[in-house]
Amino acid sequence: MSVPTILLVEDDRDILQIVKLYLERDGRYRVVAVCDGSTALEAAGRETPDLILLDVMLPGMDGLSVCRGIREKSDVPVFFISARRESEDVIHGLELGADDYIVKPFDPNVLAAKVDAFFRRRSIRSKYLWKDERLEIEEDSLIVRLDGETVPLYAKERQLLVFMSRTPKQVYSVRQLFEEVWGWDRDSDERTVMVHIRNLRKKIEPDPANPKYIVTVKGFGYRFGGEEA
Repeated sequence: MSVPTILLVEDDRDILQIVKLYLERDGRYRVVAVCDGSTALEAAGRETPDLILLDVMLPGMDGLSVCRGIREKSDVPVFFISARRESEDVIHGLELGADDYIVKPFDPNVLAAKVDAFFRRRSIRSKYLWKDERLEIEEDSLIVRLDGETVPLYAKERQLLVFMSRTPKQVYSVRQLFEEVWGWDRDSDERTVMVHIRNLRKKIEPDPANPKYIVTVKGFGYRFGGEEA
């Protein structure tokens, strides 16, 4: 079984070696370590890492520019590492597409714990189409649970919920939902979609009159709009 690959970009070679040592202990991760921005961009394309730890202050191309270049081609998670602790710098880094911002100096054990937590969360979420504090939709079995209890759904209700939850925030028209779930069923029409959505809301929403999961977008249709915990 392959281990996750982490691209570590840091121009301070002492920090580079210490962080690499902590992350590679027990064989948990494979770490590709580089010291400058241009090499980082090349490595990001060549190694297809699962996570990038990216220093902001790099010689030549800085970390912010590296992140912009990565985001043009990939949505790989990026953690910025920087001695800059001002809120404006943190916000700017996150706005560029970083997933976290770690301020120097830091304890290598804490950094390793953050990385472990990131991969644990990703492993849990990969088992589900959706999971928050109330609602779970399993990827393989398509079982739907609410507060830990299996929700009894009819086949078309389940198909509709699964289809929408695969692309959270995507807005679908009634016509699109009908064609995707019912296809060319001559015994149904588009009003069937609205009936099933109303029934689904009764079964999964904390307040069906003010839905959290299946949200109406006026003039357009519906989207799966749950917010992750």
